[in-house]
Amino acid sequence: MSRWLGFEGKTVFVMGGTSGINLGIAEAFAEQGANLMVASRSQEKVDAAVEKLAAFGHQAFGFSADARDVEAIEAGLKSQAEHFESIDVMIVGQAGNFPAPALAMSANAFKSVVDIDLLGTFNTVKAASPYFAKGDMRLIAISAPQSILPMPMQAHVCAAKAGVDMLTRVLAMELGHQGVRCNGIIPGPIDDTEGMARLAPSEEAREHCRRSVPLERLGTKRDIANCAMFLASPLADYISGAIIPVDGGWSLGGAALAALGAGR
Repeated sequence: MSRWLGFEGKTVFVMGGTSGINLGIAEAFAEQGANLMVASRSQEKVDAAVEKLAAFGHQAFGFSADARDVEAIEAGLKSQAEHFESIDVMIVGQAGNFPAPALAMSANAFKSVVDIDLLGTFNTVKAASPYFAKGDMRLIAISAPQSILPMPMQAHVCAAKAGVDMLTRVLAMELGHQGVRCNGIIPGPIDDTEGMARLAPSEEAREHCRRSVPLERLGTKRDIANCAMFLASPLADYISGAIIPVDGGWSLGGAALAALGAGR
């Protein structure tokens, strides 16, 4: 891929960037010449992701931290400070999920997802803010369809991700004067991900989901990464506070069909 997006030598920090969609985003930025810093709860996953990202020929480093623990994120960033001058792009993508009826969940189960998704987003931004590049920093939060579409068995995720979207918009208002652009991405049904495995655990369910997408295909990790690179690039210099579905039109109605078990 031609490196024309301006990420050569930039530092990109991906919270939750050791697997799934977030690792796919990290790989895309690495292909464009960026230096990558990743973090997640598992040191083993951090080490594996760093090794994979370093293979692109640029600096890759990381640390383990629970997004629910702001002090752990602060300590992790401090431990890696020798590797970067500032953070140019930050992707906040950690997430928790499990299907359960709202009133069948314990209060702690509901709180756990809200803490990982919403509190974790706030904690990451708070901890990383002293390192933001001055006058030109791009923050991208990875949301979910549940932020805009009520879904059975997903009350905790709906509440948490709706909060992430609103936090992103408020940050866009509060940080814009500092040159910080804040946007969000809502991935649709993305193939080869843990979320897709839960949404469509069988081949029949997977095909039904594919047919519920107006573009009639499942998304890829690269689809999400492409949007992230666009939002972080000079092409999107006047975009802030946007929450963009990248779902092949699924949120226009197909998601409701899939949730209800209806086909075309």
